[in-house]
Amino acid sequence: MEIEEAIKRAKQNDQKAFNYLLHNYWDKVYGFQLKRIQNENDAEDITIQTFSKAFDKIDTYDSKYAFNTWLITISKNIHIDIVRKEKNSIKQAISKSDDNEVYQVLDETPSVEDKLITEQNLAKLLRDIKKLKPHYQEVINLRYFQELSYKDISEELNEPINNIKVKLLRAKKLLAEIIQKK
Repeated sequence: MEIEEAIKRAKQNDQKAFNYLLHNYWDKVYGFQLKRIQNENDAEDITIQTFSKAFDKIDTYDSKYAFNTWLITISKNIHIDIVRKEKNSIKQAISKSDDNEVYQVLDETPSVEDKLITEQNLAKLLRDIKKLKPHYQEVINLRYFQELSYKDISEELNEPINNIKVKLLRAKKLLAEIIQKK
């Protein structure tokens, strides 16, 4: 499948086309973010957000530009938004001069569309996760559903952090293979 064909099919909501694009561009977007922020977890989170947003807005992609450039731009903007939110929360924490003051709290709750997409994708994802061996299911559950850090997972499972990282990488690779077979 060519990139142009995959984009065309993705615009028609073809899951295999989304998987193809994800597979072909994941390393570029992840590598870009890793160079920018030098934190594997944050780079991975931003990369996931990038593809989620890109696939959600695939109809807005203009073929005059390289798909890679479009993805990198989305990724860069997500990172900028995160940095801005962090700066705002720091400013709010610093400006505690008056306890009676009302503080602006950022609303990070998902939109109705986000919830719908998440529910649909979550059901498919949970079915695929159940196909993994139990120890892989457990590490994915702890990391992505309970949002524990590698350190917390290590303590929970009483295993070294490096084992957890390797197990999680292997679980993600196996899960990706299961998803791609569909």
